[in-house]
Amino acid sequence: MLKNYFKIVFRNAKKHPMYVLINLIGLAIGMAVSIVILLYVQFELSYDRFHPDADRIFRVSRAWYNPDGDISLHLGHTAPPFGPLIQSDFPEEVEYAARLFNFDPLIKSGGNAFEEERFFFTDPEAFDVFGWEIIEGEGKSAMDQADGLVITETTAKRYFGEESPIGKELLADLAGQEVTFQVRGVMRDIPENSHFHVDFLASMVPVVQFYGGLEAFMSNYGSNNFSTFIKLNPGVDHQEFEAKLPGLIDRHMGPNQAGIPASKGTQLKLWPITDVHLYSNLDSEIEPNGNIDYVYTYLAIAFFILLIACINFMNLSTARSSLRSLEVGIRKVMGADRGLLVRQFLGESFVMTLLAMVLAIVLTLLFLPFFGDFVERPLRLDLISNPEYLLGFIGIIIFVGLISGSYPALFLSGFRPARVLKGALKAGKVHERFRSFLVVGQFAISVMLIVAVLVVVRQLDYMQNKDLGFEKEDILVLPSNSQINENYLIIKDRLENHPGIQSVSVSSRVPSGRLLDSQGVSAEVNDELSQINLRIADIHVGHNFLDTYGIDIVAGRSFDYQLASDSTEAFVLNETAIREVGWSSPEEAIGKQFIYGNRRGFVTGVMKDFHFESLHQPIVPIVFMISQDRNNQISIKIDAAQRDQVLAYLQGEWSQFRPDFPFEPLFVDEGFNRQYESESRVRTIFTFFSVLAILISVLGLLGLVTFATEQRTREIGIRKVMGAETANILVLLGKDFLKLVGIGFLIAIPISWFGMNTWLEDFAYRIGIPWTVFLWAGLVAGLIATITVASQTLKAAWSNPVKSIKSE
Repeated sequence: MLKNYFKIVFRNAKKHPMYVLINLIGLAIGMAVSIVILLYVQFELSYDRFHPDADRIFRVSRAWYNPDGDISLHLGHTAPPFGPLIQSDFPEEVEYAARLFNFDPLIKSGGNAFEEERFFFTDPEAFDVFGWEIIEGEGKSAMDQADGLVITETTAKRYFGEESPIGKELLADLAGQEVTFQVRGVMRDIPENSHFHVDFLASMVPVVQFYGGLEAFMSNYGSNNFSTFIKLNPGVDHQEFEAKLPGLIDRHMGPNQAGIPASKGTQLKLWPITDVHLYSNLDSEIEPNGNIDYVYTYLAIAFFILLIACINFMNLSTARSSLRSLEVGIRKVMGADRGLLVRQFLGESFVMTLLAMVLAIVLTLLFLPFFGDFVERPLRLDLISNPEYLLGFIGIIIFVGLISGSYPALFLSGFRPARVLKGALKAGKVHERFRSFLVVGQFAISVMLIVAVLVVVRQLDYMQNKDLGFEKEDILVLPSNSQINENYLIIKDRLENHPGIQSVSVSSRVPSGRLLDSQGVSAEVNDELSQINLRIADIHVGHNFLDTYGIDIVAGRSFDYQLASDSTEAFVLNETAIREVGWSSPEEAIGKQFIYGNRRGFVTGVMKDFHFESLHQPIVPIVFMISQDRNNQISIKIDAAQRDQVLAYLQGEWSQFRPDFPFEPLFVDEGFNRQYESESRVRTIFTFFSVLAILISVLGLLGLVTFATEQRTREIGIRKVMGAETANILVLLGKDFLKLVGIGFLIAIPISWFGMNTWLEDFAYRIGIPWTVFLWAGLVAGLIATITVASQTLKAAWSNPVKSIKSE
C-alpha cells in the first residue's frame, strides 16, 4: 500500500513538477521553521529543571509598596538577614536557605589578571539547595573556611591547565582590598539552561567581615544585594507559606516612625526556580531573563507559517481536482468505497509530508546554528542524545498530514462517478468559497506579520532616537575605585587638560542603569516637616554632574563648588519628585527642608525630568546629592571629532590609574541601546519569518494562478481572437485573486492592531499605531500578490491565440 502511495506521488511529480515542488518547498519551510522554534521553546522551558527537587526550590524577591498599594520597586535580591531568618523562623516548612552575593573582582594568578563577572560569595547551604556536582575536593565544607573557594571545571582549566587546582591560591582584588583564596573544590560547569551561572563560589565570611561583623550583617535590611533561595520541605505549599512572610518582616523589622508595620511597605515573594527565567523580569536580576510572551509569540509564528504551508497543499489539491476526477470515478465503478479513497489520498498526503520532513531536517541543520547564535542559545538537533525528538517529528508529520490532506481527501473522495464519467464535474460553490477562505487566511496572516514588523521597527526607532532630556552622546563611563576616589580632583584636572575632554564627573550610577537605591524621606510641606511615604531614588554625584550630562535646571540652582555646605546639605530633585512630595511648583520647593536617610539639608534646585532608565520604565522621583563615598562611576564628556585620540589617551592613563584592570569604556548611548536588544532581536525575527510567510503564500498563489490560467487557456485564446486587450485579460484573471488579498488585508487590520497594541503596553513610553502602518502593510502584500498574479496572466495573455485554442 505504502509503495503505491510513493508511486502515485512520484508519478504526479513527473506530470506536474511545479505543483509538487510548490507543495514540497512550502511544507518543508513550514516544518523547518516549526522545528527550529520548537527547539528554542523546549530549551526556554527547560531552565533550572536539572536541579534535584527543583519543584521545592524557590527564589525570594522583595517588593516595596506605595501608600496606594502599588509596587514601586521589586527586586530579585533581598537583604542579608532574610535567608537565615526564614529558615530559623520556619524550621518545619523550610529545609535549607542560602544566599548568593555577586561581585566582579580582579583575580590574579601567575602574573595574569582577569576581571571575573561570575564570582559569588555564598553560604555552605547553597550546596544543599542546588544540585551542584563536586568532581574534586570539597564543596559545602569549603564554604566554612574564610578563604574557601570552589571553582568550575572550565575555570580550573583556564587558570591551572591540566594540573589539579586543589590547594592552589588565587588573589582577589575586592574593591581595592586584596584577599587570598584557596581552591578547595572543583564543581561541574553549570548547564546553559540555568537562570544564573557561576565560575567561582567563595565563602561568605569575608562579606560578613566587610559589613562589620555578624551582628551588623544580620541587622542590615537596606543592602538588598543578595540573591536568596530556599528549599521547602516536601508537601509544603509555597503560596500558603508566602502568606506567613509578612509576619516575619513585622517581627524582625518592627514598625516605622509613624507606627505603621514594616510589612505594609515591603514584602517578600516566592518564585519557583523553574519560573524565574521566563516570568521574572524584575528591577534587579542576576542575569537577564527570557520572556514567556516571546515564547508564545514565536510559537504562534511557527503555527501560522505551518498553517500557510498546509493551506497551499489543500488549495492546490482541491483546485486540481478535475485532473484526478476520472481516476476517482473509475475507482468507484471498480468497487472502491469512499473510505478506501480517503485512505489513499491521506496516504499520498503523508508521503508528501514525509518527503517534506526530510528536506525540513536538512534545512534545520543548515539554519539552526545561525538562529542559535542570534538568540544566544546553544540549540542543537541531536537525535542520539535526545531520541524523544523523533516523537516530535512524528507528531509534526501527523499534524501536517492530517491538516493538509484531510480536506482534499474528503473532497476528492466525494465525487459521484456518474457525473464524473459524463464530464459534468463541478466543484460547487461551497468548495470554491472554502478555497477562497483559505487564501484570505494566508494573506491575513502575512499582513499581520508585516504590521508587526513595521510597529516593532517604529517603536525601536522611537526608543533609540527619543530626546531623553539630557546629552547622552559622546559620554563614556569607566569604573572607579577607592584609589581613584582619593585622588579624584587631581585626576579630574589632569584629564580635563586634554583638548578632547570637555568634562569629568563622578556618580554612584549613570544613565542607562537602574534606579535601585533609596532611603527614607522627610520634607517640609505646608510649613510642616513630616515623613513622606514615598520612594525617591537617589544618585550620588559630583558637583558638575548635571553640567556634564546637560541636565537642565528649571528652578533654583545646581551644585556649587564654592559652597562647602552643598557637599552635605544640598539636594536637587526632579520635577516628578516635586509633584509626588506635594509641592505645587518647583519654585515653591526651593529652600524647603529635606531629610534623606541620615542627611539633613535643603532643596537647592529642581531639574527638568529626564529619562535616567530605559523607556520601558516611567520617570520616577529622583534626588541628587553630592557624593561622599559612593563614586562608583567616572563620566567623561569628550569631543566627538577627537574620539580616537581621546580613547588612546585614556587607555594610557587608565594603565596608570588601574594597571591590572582592562580598559573597557561604556558609552552611555550604547548602554541605552543595549536595553533594547530583545526588541531588536524580535524585529529581526519578525522580519525573517514575515518574509518566509509571504514567500509561502506567494508560492501558493502562484500555483493557483498558474492552474487557473491553464484551465482557461482556450477561453483566453478565443477572447483575444474576438478583440480582447491584454489589460482585459489581466483584469479577468486577476481580479478574483486580488479581491481575496484585499479581504485578507481588511481582516488583518483589527487583529494586528489589537496584538501590537498589547505588545506596546510593556513600554512606559511608546508610539501610537498610525493608519499608515496598515496602509504600507497592505501595499506590500498587495504589490507582491499583484506581481505574482500578473506574471502568470501576462504569460497567458501574450501567448499565441491559435495555439491556445488548439490546446483543449
